[in-house]
Amino acid sequence: MTELFLYRLSRLQAVAVAPVGRLCQARYGISRREWRLLVVLARHGAMLSSELADQAQLDRARTSRIVTTLADMKLIVREVIPSDRRQARVSLTPEGQALYDEFLPVVIELNRQLLLELERDEIRQLDGLMDRLADRAKRNLAALDLPKMPRSKPSRQ
Repeated sequence: MTELFLYRLSRLQAVAVAPVGRLCQARYGISRREWRLLVVLARHGAMLSSELADQAQLDRARTSRIVTTLADMKLIVREVIPSDRRQARVSLTPEGQALYDEFLPVVIELNRQLLLELERDEIRQLDGLMDRLADRAKRNLAALDLPKMPRSKPSRQ
């Protein structure tokens, strides 16, 4: 089990978030990634698109495409920074905020339903264990002492 822990964790995450993705698409015509950006903006306020990418843990190119889609849907607004036309400040529109306000309780309920499988003490223990694992994962990453690599397709020669 321990040698496949990350695989099992990935599978749990995939099946646990599937209802969110399906509801996002069915009710609002947005993807889970688009929802993720709306959540970040709702919780942190307006920010540069590069900051949004970092907060959402997505690469900048993907974030830029999602921002364009959400702007086309009138859920966010993108304001180009006059001093640096490559940068844009992104914020929720009233429609984006309304979607967030409407859908967040549904997501909270999905989380609550998932955790019904655990006792209250188990939830507290899981929370602490997740914090510890996150801290360890950060230390493991820092110990690699490698630069962050851009995502690219492997070259074939």
